[in-house]
Amino acid sequence: MTKAVFIASAHSRYNDVPGQAYHFPAQYLRRVEQAVGDWVIFYAGRRGGNLGYYAVQRVERIVQDTTMDGHWLALLSPGTLLDFEMAVPRLRPDGTPYETGLPLSRGSNTAAVRLVSDGDFAAIIMAGLNSGTDADCLPRSGPLPVASSSPVPGFAEMVQPFDGLPGPDALRDRILTSRAFRDASFARTVKRAYGARCAMSGLSLRNGGGRPEVEAAHILPVESNGPDTVLNGLALSGTLHWMFDRGLVSVDDDHSILVAKDSVADEVGARLLTADRRLILPADPRCHPHSAFLEWHRRKVFKG
Repeated sequence: MTKAVFIASAHSRYNDVPGQAYHFPAQYLRRVEQAVGDWVIFYAGRRGGNLGYYAVQRVERIVQDTTMDGHWLALLSPGTLLDFEMAVPRLRPDGTPYETGLPLSRGSNTAAVRLVSDGDFAAIIMAGLNSGTDADCLPRSGPLPVASSSPVPGFAEMVQPFDGLPGPDALRDRILTSRAFRDASFARTVKRAYGARCAMSGLSLRNGGGRPEVEAAHILPVESNGPDTVLNGLALSGTLHWMFDRGLVSVDDDHSILVAKDSVADEVGARLLTADRRLILPADPRCHPHSAFLEWHRRKVFKG
């Protein structure tokens, strides 16, 4: 198994399904085969909005595309998707590429699939999962993060081996599959995207320590293989998070808020929800909840 970088673009002619499948031509088949069972990092260049390296996910298997000759699909493990908290540019702070040996322009830069060393993979992961210390993503309780090169307190200790760079097992077992770490990272990403404001009530409450009281809710829950991406998240107050998880409220495709009429009194809804009964969405459209996750919640959880 080998780690890789997959180039993604919303304007690509390929039939990618974000979080589920990566579409590629046969020329990259050998490279993708080497990545099966291992982790890949997604990168979006100029045509993809200049996001840089922005997420990591595990490749599950490869199937041939029966609708397009000479093309294949890398099927991704949905529950392993993890957004980076900070997009990582192509170049390190010293001006050299994160992918060692990658030229500054042309050449292998144009390859849609690139294999990466464990060291380069570790460096990108460390940079992408750097949590920062901005007020919107502070935890509701517990110790406050400190400004450092480590993503969260304890991160460096979790991945630091006795010598050298973190190996693949350390990253895989202690970070990328750590439920506690993924939950904390997901919460920071969602709260940051929504400006620490409840998407359903519009309230932005902070406790005495300046910590936001808003919580990050998975739309498709972790128990149902829901990914840790902002597209699968909503920032909600504690009460509305509880109501959302129990299907008392949901969200339509037009982002209007749905209320289970037989379960929530009109006066309760009037006090808790925005006047126009619509979500307050992140300023960046790329962070809006995905319609597939919202549809799942309406179909499987909502009591309306």
